[in-house]
Order: sequence, then C-alpha cells, then structure tokens
Amino acid sequence: NLFCILICSAIYLKAKIPNTPLPSTDLSSQTTPVPQSCDILPPATPGFKWQQKDCKKISYETKPDADCTLLQSDLHFIMEPLSKEEEDFPLAFIITIHKELETFVRLLRAIYAPQNAYCIHIDAKALEEYKTSVRNLAGCFPNVFVVSVTEKVTYAGISRLQADINCMKDLVKSPTNWKRVINLCGQDFPIQTNLELVRYMQGSEWKDRNMTPGIKQPLTMKYRTKFQYEEVKGTHVAPKGKGQKKRPPPHNLTIYFGTAYYSLTRPFVEFILNDKVANDLLEWSRDTFSPDEHYWVTLNHMKETPGSYVEGEWEGNVRAIKWRDQEGTVHQGCKGQYIRDICVYGIGDLPWLIERESMFANKFETSSFPEALDCLELWHRHKVLQHATVPIQPSWLMVISIYFYLLTAA
Repeated sequence: NLFCILICSAIYLKAKIPNTPLPSTDLSSQTTPVPQSCDILPPATPGFKWQQKDCKKISYETKPDADCTLLQSDLHFIMEPLSKEEEDFPLAFIITIHKELETFVRLLRAIYAPQNAYCIHIDAKALEEYKTSVRNLAGCFPNVFVVSVTEKVTYAGISRLQADINCMKDLVKSPTNWKRVINLCGQDFPIQTNLELVRYMQGSEWKDRNMTPGIKQPLTMKYRTKFQYEEVKGTHVAPKGKGQKKRPPPHNLTIYFGTAYYSLTRPFVEFILNDKVANDLLEWSRDTFSPDEHYWVTLNHMKETPGSYVEGEWEGNVRAIKWRDQEGTVHQGCKGQYIRDICVYGIGDLPWLIERESMFANKFETSSFPEALDCLELWHRHKVLQHATVPIQPSWLMVISIYFYLLTAA
C-alpha cells in the first residue's frame, strides 16, 4: 500500500509517501484535530478534516539572542503585504498591555502586516521579565516598537488616556505613512481581517471621518466630570477630598460620553497633539473619572477638528462587547463569565461575535477560556489567507484540511 496525504487550504500541496512510517517531520505529525466544539470554521471539503498546526510546543517568550527569521516563521507571522489595496493604506495600532504575554503575542500575530505601524505601551507596573520579552519581540520587527514614555496605568485614570497620547506622539514620527490609528488592549482580538479593516475605513461612511462612538454626556454620567478624582497608588481612582467640584470645561466645550476605543484619521491625531483646545481639555480631564471615555468623542464633535463627526452618535462597529446589562436585548448571555460586567468569552460566544462583524472583540483570557481564543484565531487566520492575492507561504498556515486515503498498489 501507498499512504498518501493531501493537504489543502488556500494552497494545495501533495505528498506521496511510500510503504514506510510517516517521518516525524511530516506535516501530519505536527498537527492535531480541530476540536468539534470549534464549529465556526467553514465546512471542510467532503472527505477532509480540519487540522491545526501544533502551536502549543512553541514558546511565546522571546530571548535577547532570538533568531528573528526563525521566530517569525515559528510564530506564523505574515511577513508580506497580502494585497496592494492594503499596502497602499497602512494602519497604525496602539496596544496597551500589562499581562498575559501569550495573549498579546497572538493578538499581534493576528493583526501584523509589514506595511503597518505598531506602538506597544507596556504598563510601567508590569514585571521586568514581561517587559524584556515584549521588547525582544518588538526588536524582531522593524515596524513594531515600545513607546518611549510609559505610564503606570490605572483603571479609569488619566494614565490610560495618556498612554495612548504617548504612543501617538511616537507614531507621528514613525517612518510609516499610516492613514488611521486604532487602539487596542491586550485582551482584544480581531474579527475583521486587515483587508476588511482597510475597506471599512475607506467606505463611504468613514472615509476621512473619525470613528468615536458616543453621545452627549447623559445625566447618569455627569458625576465623572462634575467632581474631582485622583489616582491612588496606581491601583484605583477615588474621589478627591470631600466631593470637590470641578470648574466648567475649557472653551465652553460640550462634554460627550462614549467608548474609549476609536479609529482616528492621521490629520486628527496631528491636530489634537498641537491644538490649544485639545491640550486644555486634556489638562482639565486629568482629575476626571475615566477621561478616555469623554476625551476623544468630545474632540470629534468639534467642527474645526479634522475628520470630525459632529452629528455622530453610537455609529461605528469598533468593538463587540457583551455587557451584563444588555443581556436579553443585544445578546442572550455570556457563555464564559462576567468580570466587571463584561463577558470574558467562552467558545459558545463565538457565533454571536462573528455575526456582529465588528472590527474587534473584547475580551479574552487564555487562562480562563483558552478554547475560545484558540478557535477564533484559527477562523480568523483562515479568513485572512482566503483574502490574500499573493502566494501563501506554508508558515502562514495555522489550520489545514487533510485527507488520508489508501492507494492499493497494482
């Protein structure tokens, strides 16, 4: 008998192997079956089964003397632009992280493209080994860098907003001529591919327009900017004194409330880094609660701001998030678990995420629900390679379809 393996994905490879055991280097020995619970992948061709590359044996910790070419291959980074359309519209990403190295590396791998630019903000409180590994990884890619000024990031504090601004200051000096910037945290993961992001940003609704979902500050959120707050020991934000009131916003600005996530045009970024009104608002926001949820959306409602969306409200499919208080309306419950009223996704949440077609989803934890990220990652890479207009390199594949059959010798 002759044992043959046919491997197909976006590319097809044939390997005919004679009457000998499969060598350990054979691709079949480096793959494992995709779990049946990962049912979001498109159906395999009849007679074929999905297999995943065995990434579990790979270390996500980068050593100082790492062979970068080998690392890029072993970690399945895509090192060529997949289309001219994407090459002509480079994006910038800001990623703020503080823990879960593996989750960060997998996020970076999913969004990485050589024409883009990536600024990584590592929380100043993070462990030194963590910082070192991230810096070593960034050193293997010419368009990935660690921000020059780091903050001790506090949830709901000004430091979270300042981290993004620090990255923006570095990104405008980057040699990459990026067109838009998108901010992420380490527990995000993409739903859209890079090509889909580019097309979404260049569509009629968002071309030359900033995406900052939000509305005029509702009464229930007035407390955030009516009273003074301060960061306490880098751990939390608390009211300052005995309910000290703040002065009104500068320049008679109307304060808005929205998401901290955005997609901003480069002219907007360059403008707010130098504009007096933007800088005055930033200073005024230093003792507010969660200023990143009013700063960007307020500036985007100023007519003089490049790419402003004065009439905008909650438009913009920036993030898919399952909030606990939206259960029964926006979604039908969290299949993982709620933390701070936000769903940490389980594998049962993935069909809902894919239907939403958001740019990104939040949030994932490999320590709690690893199978959710495992499955979404395979689905996303498969979709990325389906969109490719260049020859696909074997190292880019993370999921393949394998058919084993026996061929009787004559």
